[in-house]
Amino acid sequence: MDAMDVIIGRRSIRRYQDRLVPEDVVERLLKAAMAAPSAGDEQPWHFLVIRSSEKRVGVARVHPYAQMVKQAPVAIIVCGDPRLEKYDGFWVQDCSAATENLLLSARALGLGAVWCGVHPVGERETALRSVLGIPQEIVPFAVVAVGYPADEPAPADRYKPERVHRGSW
Repeated sequence: MDAMDVIIGRRSIRRYQDRLVPEDVVERLLKAAMAAPSAGDEQPWHFLVIRSSEKRVGVARVHPYAQMVKQAPVAIIVCGDPRLEKYDGFWVQDCSAATENLLLSARALGLGAVWCGVHPVGERETALRSVLGIPQEIVPFAVVAVGYPADEPAPADRYKPERVHRGSW
């Protein structure tokens, strides 16, 4: 698939087929996520792969907007590790880039995914740490549900020329 087709065709997928995602495919998603740029090339991230139905239900129980995780065969929790960042506060941008790479690679591989935000909502961070045993110094940043899509939404044209400024505002 052409890169522009992947980018423009990426949609948030919340319904999945009852079909496992092979481990080698998950590995490719993680490699793509870790290929993201990061400030000072410090890569201040960790990824927690959740396949267990019990754990996915636990995630959905504590995240009000992640109910689709119960149906998705895989959830990937993108976590930030501020101890690994070179430039204070940039771990959020780094994890955002990694999460977007994860979403785009899912699309390129014929999968569907959706980004469910965790950080900066403290209650969600605390709850996910508890459910998944995430250490206190690690910040749960996002939950990404991944699976083979049950439907294929049409690409959305989100280009807004009125939001583009050239040369100066």
